[in-house]
Amino acid sequence: MSRILVIDDNETMREGMALPIKKMGHSVETASGGRQGVALFRPGETDLVITDLKMDDLDGLGVIKAVKEQDPEALIIVVTAFGTIDVAVEAMQAGAFDFITKPFPLDLLRAKVSKALDRRQLTLQATRLKAENEILREELAAPYATQEIIGTCPPMQRVFKMIKKVAATDTTVHIFGESGTGKELVARAVHLHSPRRDGPFIKVSCSALTETLLESELFGHEKGAFTNAHKRKLGRFELANGGTLFLDEIGDISPAVQVKLLRVLQEREFERVGGEQTISIDVRIVSATNKDLQEEVDAGRFREDLFYRLHILPITLPPLRNRIEDIEVLIKHFMQKLKTRTRHEIENVEPEVYEVLQKYTWPGNVRQLENVMEQVLVLAEGSTLTVADLPVYITNVKPPTLKADNNLFASLGDRTLPQILDDLERQFILQAFERAKGVKTETARVLGIKTSALYYKLEKYGIS
Repeated sequence: MSRILVIDDNETMREGMALPIKKMGHSVETASGGRQGVALFRPGETDLVITDLKMDDLDGLGVIKAVKEQDPEALIIVVTAFGTIDVAVEAMQAGAFDFITKPFPLDLLRAKVSKALDRRQLTLQATRLKAENEILREELAAPYATQEIIGTCPPMQRVFKMIKKVAATDTTVHIFGESGTGKELVARAVHLHSPRRDGPFIKVSCSALTETLLESELFGHEKGAFTNAHKRKLGRFELANGGTLFLDEIGDISPAVQVKLLRVLQEREFERVGGEQTISIDVRIVSATNKDLQEEVDAGRFREDLFYRLHILPITLPPLRNRIEDIEVLIKHFMQKLKTRTRHEIENVEPEVYEVLQKYTWPGNVRQLENVMEQVLVLAEGSTLTVADLPVYITNVKPPTLKADNNLFASLGDRTLPQILDDLERQFILQAFERAKGVKTETARVLGIKTSALYYKLEKYGIS
């Protein structure tokens, strides 16, 4: 719902515009004169101003000037009488977005309002993403890092060189890597080092949406296109215009969406769901997946022509188990990154900690390592991180078996109760996951928990 301010000193005209706009689902404030309207205007909150041109106390040109001084990005539609087109042009030159001439049909008013609010949405999105890009550019770090992609090993150095090469082009990029290896960070790095760095970076998680929702999310929809489509929605392709669109887990999209995506890649145009207008876009596509797309093509689950469109410039991220020499620098990085959140006072790390962590296989890769570090930084005591502070499943120490005659406190050993319970829970989940042959809904049923709860626990314990 947008907030719209209607300014007109004619009550009949004022209410005649406010009512149909309210029926569009927007919040409307009215003012009986230019000065009152300027007083009601709220920078950053008022999405659209509709003002009459001829008013006694402060005319439309005065309203435009006063509003623009408060918010240069404000959108203003000027209402003029027939025969005052020259003044309307003057209003446009002063900063008005559009004008409408009296008398006008309500359909024209609604169309003008929708057009202005679409522009408002794009402006807000671009402003937010530009600020986000500025922050990310400041985070480009160290000779061996790009943003938070940390690595000194030869495989990661090859990744950095590839990022630098592909970023300079405008060609489609495909990133392959296991869950938790940092595919989104690589996609952002490609964007931030490219000529599109000042444009938006838009992400779509393809695996998190149903086919219908994904199509609407990508291409947008018109009002009334389907149930609950109460207003027009701009899709991610439109929002990414002039920038980069990151399609995460592209291997999970349905055949129907694959066809539509192929057309966009080939022709750089599409229609919103339920719409007839063809929209042209200028977007760079970066896709990512943890699946082997060639195997998906061979199995008939992924279109071969779409595969070749996406797989022009591939970047492969090594799993953490294949770059164990980076674990030490990653740990130091996470200790610094998590210092504020965990409020830890650890200053040193025992060398044995690195040795133990390098022997672990890290199925959840760097994301799992970060989660483990956050856990141990919260629970560890003292100023030095030791092997005893690590989770049991990493140190290969089996949790104690409790017997009726055991002293419970003695059985805790050097571990805290939350650590032991977490270790036990993780082992139960792994066994249930194996019994269910990797089917998450069945795993949740075996454990007797909701699927949403299982997803949370899989993320928590870095189980891929």
